[in-house]
Amino acid sequence: MKNNYSKISYLVVGLLLINFLSSKVYQRFDLTEDGRYTISETSKKIIENIHEVVSIKVYLEGDFPAEFKRLQTETRLHLEELKALNKKIQFRFINPSEIGQELIDKGMQPSSLQVQENGKLSEIVLFPFAEVSYKNKTEQVSLLKDIFSNTQNEQLESSIQNLEFAFTNAIHKVTTKKSKKIAVLKGNGELDDIYIADFLKKIGEYYYLAPFTLDSVATQPQKTVHQLANYDLAIIVKPTEKFTEQEKYTLDQFIMNGGKTLWMIDNVQAELDSLMQTGETLAYPRDLGLTDFFFNYGIRINPTIITDLYSSQITLATGKIGNKTQFNSFPWKYYPLVISTNNHPININIEAVNLKFPNEIDTLKNHIKKTVLLQSSALSAKVGTPSIVSLKSITQKEDPSKFTYGNKTLAVLLEGEFISAYYQRVKPFNLNNSIEKSNLNKMVVISDGDIIANDIANGQPLELGVDKWTNQQYGNKDFLLNIVNYLLDDTGLLNIRSKKITIDFLNKQKAYKEAKKWQLINILFPLFLLSLGGLIFNYFRKRKYQ
Repeated sequence: MKNNYSKISYLVVGLLLINFLSSKVYQRFDLTEDGRYTISETSKKIIENIHEVVSIKVYLEGDFPAEFKRLQTETRLHLEELKALNKKIQFRFINPSEIGQELIDKGMQPSSLQVQENGKLSEIVLFPFAEVSYKNKTEQVSLLKDIFSNTQNEQLESSIQNLEFAFTNAIHKVTTKKSKKIAVLKGNGELDDIYIADFLKKIGEYYYLAPFTLDSVATQPQKTVHQLANYDLAIIVKPTEKFTEQEKYTLDQFIMNGGKTLWMIDNVQAELDSLMQTGETLAYPRDLGLTDFFFNYGIRINPTIITDLYSSQITLATGKIGNKTQFNSFPWKYYPLVISTNNHPININIEAVNLKFPNEIDTLKNHIKKTVLLQSSALSAKVGTPSIVSLKSITQKEDPSKFTYGNKTLAVLLEGEFISAYYQRVKPFNLNNSIEKSNLNKMVVISDGDIIANDIANGQPLELGVDKWTNQQYGNKDFLLNIVNYLLDDTGLLNIRSKKITIDFLNKQKAYKEAKKWQLINILFPLFLLSLGGLIFNYFRKRKYQ
């Protein structure tokens, strides 16, 4: 009897000791092949630095088909991983069925999806969004990636891959104070503010923004150079007037001092407005005075237009029914839809980017590392300038044999130690402490100034990347935001985008066809095992007690 009490005492003490140790020592193990539940070091640093409560509302509660249950489950598991890192993260799942209009008013548009179950096709509406709140700041998180032209399974796989970046980025955004400053260059015929309003509004949530003109360099060059040096990034959006040598030298010294630059350059004059008015327009080279400037850094923007059979559409008035004008959309080879085969954090896992009359970029051999961020498809062609661009070409069937120019570079990232464009040359003006070679620096050059331009309706800017006629969503906004984040963000947040996971999806057609077979197996096989176990048990029991 005493022995039994001792054993029970040891057992109770052992259990208490195990509970105490488990509360003090906590470890989670990711045994998946692709490490999908392993949080990156970048995310860990951001999450561990949270000192007040971060509240997350996820609008993915309800009855969903199997695929979206998977997205719901993966989202819950990921948030549990984040909460395991920091107890300040609190989350809850909410059924949006009763607050749908409230979410729409906040800008969360529902997704209508076709679902095939039991051989029947049905449609469901869901709100694949979350809200991350910290103090008085709230950030929306889109959980369903609208990857252009992908299948539903690929879309879901991309969405699950994007979970860590989406939540970490939102948490980083609401918990971090602005520190970096961006100069939006003016004075050389750049795009009007209304055409870049949506993108500036977006990056204004992350960084300080200010317009900056180079006009004063003609009279106060020293002061202009020093003022520009106060910024971390300069954005040059579709200039149409030639840069003077003084202005180029100012930008050159900004780069030599470590300033990052994002160039969106049209080296060919070709505008849609004049095309719509007369049905045709003259495309001709535009001299911005930047050829020698870029050549020194290792690239050349050619005065040629790249067309592509893989393109977006242009919407035209085709007639009237009664008093209403009828519009139709047509494929327009001058508007390529482009991606890159390089899986760089800037362009991975984003929709195709829509360009308008882009020019070809040549990369030249030098010590600068060059990464192609956007390129045309293999079915592209080159149009020399000057040349006439006519809307009549829409009615003509394109000959694929003429589109064999191959993948051509349309956007490139330059990284390395830049040599001054005025090295061993006469300087436009004397500058104290001029620099001939920079430390490690970055710049991005895109051969299309309209990549950043949002559509306008009723005098108001629309969301960048959304076609106001077709409502098609393109990846322009995410692509440009990733560029700015990459150029300025030293947290390595964008590297999370390169995370790859593999999701195994159910073959619905096969499952429906073989449903009865598997139903019978699921019913009969357990009964067979139970009967077999009973027979074996009785056999040995009889032998034991015979």
